Amino acid sequence: MAHQPQPYPLNAEAVRTWSSLALAALGRAREDIDAINVFPVADADTGTNLYLTAESADRELADLLAAVTDGTAAPSLPEAVRAFAHGALIGARGNSGTILAQLLRGVADVLGDEPADRDPADRDPARLLAQALTRAAEEAYRAVAHPVEGTMLTVAAAAARAAEAAARAAGTAGDVAGAAYDGARAALAETPGQLAVLGRAGVVDAGGCGLVAVLGALWQTLSGREPAPEPVRGRAVPVTGPQEPCAEEHGGPAYEVIYLLEAAETEVDRLRTRLDALGDSLVVVGGDGLWNVHVHVDDPGAAVEAGVVAGRPYRIRITHFGDERRRARGERSQRAVVAVVQGEGLAGLCGEAGATTVLARPGEPPAVAELADAIREAHAREVVLLPNGAELRAVAAAAAQQARAEGVRVAVIPTRSEVQGLAALAVHDPDGTFDEDVVAMTAAAGATRYGELAVAERQSFTSAGICQAGDVLGLIDGDVAVIGTGLAETAEAVLARMLGSGGELVTLVLGPEVPDALAERLEAYVQHGHLAVDTVTYQGGRWSAPLLIGVE
Repeated sequence: MAHQPQPYPLNAEAVRTWSSLALAALGRAREDIDAINVFPVADADTGTNLYLTAESADRELADLLAAVTDGTAAPSLPEAVRAFAHGALIGARGNSGTILAQLLRGVADVLGDEPADRDPADRDPARLLAQALTRAAEEAYRAVAHPVEGTMLTVAAAAARAAEAAARAAGTAGDVAGAAYDGARAALAETPGQLAVLGRAGVVDAGGCGLVAVLGALWQTLSGREPAPEPVRGRAVPVTGPQEPCAEEHGGPAYEVIYLLEAAETEVDRLRTRLDALGDSLVVVGGDGLWNVHVHVDDPGAAVEAGVVAGRPYRIRITHFGDERRRARGERSQRAVVAVVQGEGLAGLCGEAGATTVLARPGEPPAVAELADAIREAHAREVVLLPNGAELRAVAAAAAQQARAEGVRVAVIPTRSEVQGLAALAVHDPDGTFDEDVVAMTAAAGATRYGELAVAERQSFTSAGICQAGDVLGLIDGDVAVIGTGLAETAEAVLARMLGSGGELVTLVLGPEVPDALAERLEAYVQHGHLAVDTVTYQGGRWSAPLLIGVE
């Protein structure tokens, strides 16, 4: 007989137990939930996104408790529940994870605020829990730009209604949690009849399925009774045989954009309007100056630009849906590529090539934890990591070491520029063996010389002499080789030196303020002096260097 945990009162320890049990439940159900994910995009990652979100929440709680030492008071219920919600917010993944983060924020809005003058009746744990679940559902609906019934939102609302009924019947907190769990299970079973895409696929809503697991963990915490191991009706039971593809596979936005945003609430209201006009599946959650933004768009640069206008976006991730949809159709490769880039245009290029991208800002390189999270988010057994910067090699190595400890096979290719990363991606073969793929990508990167144009910010000594503020610096393989006064002339001088030792392909990546005329001039320059050399040009996007040059 399985050990039955003792029930807990509604306190900080209960929150910690709830978090641990929810993480374990989502871990067990992750693959099943991924398998039934058809809405809003059939990208087979809802279970993984929910798990990663819960993992971030659990880690934040663990850090809170780890800070308790002898003589330090243990965390209170408000402190624990706020940490739980904050961890989910900063680590939210995908549409479902973002909604889960807002649900937990709603819970924290009630349980994390216990004023001394509250009516004694309102301090009853059962009543507080029912109010918390109601606030959670309300805030989740408000966070989604265009709520759809038959989804995780519907399941949350049903759970809240059941919880309120149990509280009115003078039940305990465990009774309220049990009623919420049962209400959620019943609502989940009805989702195929509410949302056509679920009915066609013969599955329940994947996000709702994850929420049932989270509520089951809450009930187990407060009652000491473990939920039955049998899946709820329709859970993780995709229909056999050919299925009608969901509408999103025939069109819809091509990219998922997620970022954390520091901004005032008034700016976020305007941000919602801007992003709603750009795409769909818009969810903006958070508050108190910190927000998690999730949207599906065709123009990821415009989505990030909207965040820049609103405040300070960071931890930016841009994912191309093409690779995810292929995986959802049963073509999932066990291998993934994670690339660090500066510029939304570069992120788009890497995304189209099948890579998960981490968008870095100048002077703000990603931390080890951020790269480790990106490797986890790729949810592959094998990962090739492209740091695309010499200064990121140590960070990439540390993130890879963390992932290896979790059972993921990771290879770091020492790319020192995005153009080397593009060259590596061009020969990436997910169907070959891991070792062969890594060797080919490493060879392609190593065979690519890289150049960059930058503008000097101050007078300084360089390997090419003394430069003045405003001079254009031409770097080759990381060292200043040319000091000029204009972009075009300096770029031509850099190209002349790079092509002096031969080359077959020149890649030009233009920065956000560089005119297209420069690319035309450089293409003509290459064609005039090197007839056998081809040239390709891309837009780097915001935060990319004025010009990147690759010669293969």
